[in-house]
Amino acid sequence: MSLGDEHDSRRTEDAYSTVGGTRQTRTRLPEGEGADVYGGARRPVRASRSLLTVVGVVVLLVAAIAFANRGDGGDTSSDDPKHADPKPTAATGVNPVQGKTAGIATGFPQTEQGAQSAAANYAVALGSDGMFNAAHRHTIVEAVADATSKDKLQAGFDTNYSPGLNQQIGLTADGAAPAGTTFVNRTVPAGTKVQSYSPQATSVDVWCIGLFGLTGEKSTKPVTTNWFTMTLKLAWNGSDWKVLETAQKKGPTPVTGDNTVSGSEEIANAVKEFGGFTYAR
Repeated sequence: MSLGDEHDSRRTEDAYSTVGGTRQTRTRLPEGEGADVYGGARRPVRASRSLLTVVGVVVLLVAAIAFANRGDGGDTSSDDPKHADPKPTAATGVNPVQGKTAGIATGFPQTEQGAQSAAANYAVALGSDGMFNAAHRHTIVEAVADATSKDKLQAGFDTNYSPGLNQQIGLTADGAAPAGTTFVNRTVPAGTKVQSYSPQATSVDVWCIGLFGLTGEKSTKPVTTNWFTMTLKLAWNGSDWKVLETAQKKGPTPVTGDNTVSGSEEIANAVKEFGGFTYAR
């Protein structure tokens, strides 16, 4: 669950909403090798025709191998996007940045790709469980916000992530989970899209799936999934992309699958054992 500085407080009412099999066909072949499918006797095969068939297959096989190994020995694949086939669902571009501030990736390049990588990582931070604790929230905003908008963002998030909200979702005033439960609030980017770009300012949409809820036998708000798109307006501050504004809307939402729902303990263990990622476009 991630609340923005504009209208994200409306997400609290839908933060508790949730996200096959294969068939195998066996074909029974006619009994008896070479039997006529219409029940007739098999015709004798001429030796000369069989020999020609074998020779033809061998020739084709040799030609195929030669074609596969043809070339000057160089790699015919290319990492250049201008020459590579488009693969919209595959990861593209350079490796993630190495720098981090408060555990959040920083130091993104002044490019469209750098802006998308920054937006994806900032969406994860702004959609984390740390946002429900005032001290952690201020550290996150300090790390991702542009200096010109930091105070505005901080005030907006403080209003949205209020002690009243924490109480509503079953947390303590400082955002801690009750004894015997684990609070889950994790944002996972599924993709990014540039809405507008210039070397000094950009707007990026980040399509996300969110995990939100409380584990525990007595929890009345079990962990559910929801899909949403965060829009982050970023500014170049001379060395990195930083957040000016955030907004959020529902979807796009896929059809819910038929996976068996896991138990509360399994979800709690998964959240503790599976770490997150540093994202790059």
